[in-house]
Amino acid sequence: MVGIVDYGSGNLRSVQKACERLGVAARITDDPDEVAGAERLILPGVGAFGDAMRELRARGLVEPIVAHIRADRPFFGICMGLQLLFEQGLEGGRHAGLGVLAGDVVRFELPGGFKVPHMGWNTVTWTGEPGGRSPSPSEYYYFVHAYHARPADPAVIAGTTEYGGPFCSAVRRGRLFATQFHPEKSQAAGLSLLAAFLS
Repeated sequence: MVGIVDYGSGNLRSVQKACERLGVAARITDDPDEVAGAERLILPGVGAFGDAMRELRARGLVEPIVAHIRADRPFFGICMGLQLLFEQGLEGGRHAGLGVLAGDVVRFELPGGFKVPHMGWNTVTWTGEPGGRSPSPSEYYYFVHAYHARPADPAVIAGTTEYGGPFCSAVRRGRLFATQFHPEKSQAAGLSLLAAFLS
């Protein structure tokens, strides 16, 4: 089963529909047993870091998500689903994350002329071949976020994006892969990354 983790955040149905477009049935679930039993897991999300972690804890979802990742089973984090992987987020105070990756999540500090949130289409400079393919540097992906991850270990950075300076826009470790952008909203370029994960 492909499980899409439901912790009360939006955007779940659009991720499910993207999977369906690729010929894969994915189940939206907040059942800890179903999350624990999923062959592949997608953690999407929008909203605030602290609120997201509170919902994950309240629904008993933290342990099965972390166990899935530690077992090196296929995992795809999207937007907030990337940020929650880190040790802490600094949105409205300090909030503990899932702690799967070392580092934190901070608000953009940008030079004049750059708006926060970073919203719209942008490119990614990839490290290696995400999903076993070589994306073109001219491919665009859809972003909407005011905070970004700062990994402590540069080895987990799979992609960077320029917006008033470079920031981490994708991470990879083993069979864990996560993007700050929304692949389900990024047309063919984003769907190709989801397709690689689902296959």
